[in-house]
Amino acid sequence: MSKNINNPVGMGGGQRKKLSRAERQNNGPHRNLDRQGAADQKAELVRKMREKVGAAEGAEQASDDTAQS
Repeated sequence: MSKNINNPVGMGGGQRKKLSRAERQNNGPHRNLDRQGAADQKAELVRKMREKVGAAEGAEQASDDTAQS
């Protein structure tokens, strides 16, 4: 058993994985996946909103055309 409490050799500790700077700041690969999912959701939302706006503009133009004739 180790004399030093901060260095428990033989206590099943083993070696720690070397973390990258991003992982030390809690920006690991799991966060990248979360960001990608959020970006996908945002892109889908923007696409839906543009479709709605396009449909509304198309309806306005159609009503303008009928009003002019």
